[in-house]
Amino acid sequence: MAKALAAARDGDYETALSVWEPLARAGNARAQNNIGACFAGGLGVARDTDLAYHWLGLSAEAGDPVGQRNLASLLFRGEGIAPDYPRAAALYHQAAEQNDAEAQDMLSWMLLEGDLIEPDFAEARRWALAAAKNGSASSMTRLGMLYHNAIGVTRDPVEAAYWWGRGARAGDADGQAMLGAAYHLGSGVARDPLEAFAWLIRARRGGSALAAPFFDVVRATLDAEQLQEAERRAALPLTETSVPLQRAKEEDRR
Repeated sequence: MAKALAAARDGDYETALSVWEPLARAGNARAQNNIGACFAGGLGVARDTDLAYHWLGLSAEAGDPVGQRNLASLLFRGEGIAPDYPRAAALYHQAAEQNDAEAQDMLSWMLLEGDLIEPDFAEARRWALAAAKNGSASSMTRLGMLYHNAIGVTRDPVEAAYWWGRGARAGDADGQAMLGAAYHLGSGVARDPLEAFAWLIRARRGGSALAAPFFDVVRATLDAEQLQEAERRAALPLTETSVPLQRAKEEDRR
């Protein structure tokens, strides 16, 4: 498996598939997932949704969390097959229970949005927190949104800024945008237009549409020297940036 993964990372899917295929046919669930993912993405083989569904189904049925998550993604996107959101959510849940961060994050999003499955704000928060603890930057930002908008929790600007700071530092562009807005408004953190603009620069570079309402407004408050300093801060590695230091109540209780 290590040889196959190394080959796949180098783009040599022919070698990887030659290793995975006999393992998959022998019942190795992760190899089944890997073959299914190749057929789903057209990696080293022609894209084939039916074969992707077959191999990912075997992997998911065998209990592999990555196979469950990838099959859920296939069912969610509905590319070449009819979308099945309830089944996708159930598969994400199975993978989430096995501590798969990407599944936890996606399940949290589906439960929060409530357009495709029945919403459950408490469960959305629970899975967002689990994913955040596993390093999911988007779930960190989502927790900030929950506290900002009082969705299933009491509104808490400090808690919101804390989680946006976590998401921002982990590289989530929406978290960077919301942290910039928090510094601009003085919501949960001390008002700091220069710090606000540095985060908004990062957010816009990262493609976040959430930065747009604040970007020009904050820029207009800064002089040329401050704008230069904001650009300098925005160019720093995220490990060297400042974020709100308040501890999260949810995290403290766990």
